[in-house]
Amino acid sequence: MGFALLRRARMDLLAFAALGAAVFAAPVSAQVFDPATFTLDNGLQVVVVTNRRAPIVSHMVWYKVGAADEPVGKSGIAHFVEHLMFKGTREVPPGQFSKIVARNGGQDNAFTTQDYTAYFQNVAKDRLDLVMKLEADRMTNLVLTDAEVLPERDVVLEERRSRTDNSPEMQLYEHARAALFLNHPYRIPIIGWKHEIERLTTADALEFYRRWYRPNNAILIVTGDVTAEEVRPLAEKHYGPIPRGAVPEQNRIEEPPHLAPRRVELTNERVRQPSWGRSWLAPSYRRGATEHALALQVLAEVLGSGATGRLHRSIVVEQGLAGSVGVWYSPTAVDHASFDIGISPRPGIKPEDVEKAVEVELARVLKDGLTAEEVDRAKTLMVRNAIFARDSLRTAPNVLGRALATGGSVDDVERWPERLRRVTVDAVNAAARAVLVPERSVTSVLRPRTAG
Repeated sequence: MGFALLRRARMDLLAFAALGAAVFAAPVSAQVFDPATFTLDNGLQVVVVTNRRAPIVSHMVWYKVGAADEPVGKSGIAHFVEHLMFKGTREVPPGQFSKIVARNGGQDNAFTTQDYTAYFQNVAKDRLDLVMKLEADRMTNLVLTDAEVLPERDVVLEERRSRTDNSPEMQLYEHARAALFLNHPYRIPIIGWKHEIERLTTADALEFYRRWYRPNNAILIVTGDVTAEEVRPLAEKHYGPIPRGAVPEQNRIEEPPHLAPRRVELTNERVRQPSWGRSWLAPSYRRGATEHALALQVLAEVLGSGATGRLHRSIVVEQGLAGSVGVWYSPTAVDHASFDIGISPRPGIKPEDVEKAVEVELARVLKDGLTAEEVDRAKTLMVRNAIFARDSLRTAPNVLGRALATGGSVDDVERWPERLRRVTVDAVNAAARAVLVPERSVTSVLRPRTAG
């Protein structure tokens, strides 16, 4: 996808992915977060990370369900239920959840991805008991009627109109994503298709909520100025009484072999500057040729790490064809991932000129390979970034949450630096040659529409 397109379409997810990559690259002699973990009798997994830098805490609940788990024909229901979780329970009137958090000096929000849905509150330490009570209440006591559901459906439709239907970048992203995944539900937009959102009902929302929103399908992560000894009695008090329930297996449709490259182009009068991008179907930590996942992270760093990245140096600095180059890869997913390059050409430069330059540079990488010096430098940069990333209160819950919600473990996160150290230049070159092949790719081009 194009640089601007990817930046807008996947901003939160990619920010967490980049942050996670930085944190994971902490010095190999140190633990990453050193979390404490325990599991309640009802199956709720609890993770606590102590961070004394400020007297605040982050309280997050992750549900292991996302847009890829939706029933056929009901796209957008996972995101819709996320909205409806703020509508109220018998104890909390509709619309009061966020107001209560705000009145207590906190901030809250939520997000939905293909693989998980997460809810969070950032509050002072002495308000942890309150937000835990609120979150546990709506885990099991959500009250939904047409009076709340149908107006919120209109809100979601307006969100789709404003963010997708009125955005050529997002329209191209949707079509390119649908072309990248031939059969898997990752091809369907998280917000849903407009005609299917319009048909979602209160019964649909309640069925999805009751099927997936269970303590044994959730992860509670608390980080900040708090210890596991302080969190455990609160978790047992508020979440412990919620009964476990039957949770269906994630029955994901498998992706067939990709035999031909695809190309998606969009021309629109609202486009002022073209963009060019290419995405490849890539393995994740859990699906496909998983042995390449770590090496692909290093490859993305070598190709796209700012001013030192190969593509930036060649296409932006030396040839002057583009104003920016982005390379993204995150292997944290239940199923396949994607390896993405996005470029914003300079004014007057055609997307075809950028495309040719990228293909020349990638052909050089595939033929001659990266050097050991490049790989070592990339890993060193990832280590340096970790020094600052670990200070953020947001880092630990998002990195750990994404890992645990997609089938990983705390140990996977904590041992990431050790595994990164073992990545060799041969492994990175092998990963590039296995993944950056035409038949696994989709090229996307966004063009302005000219008069006449």
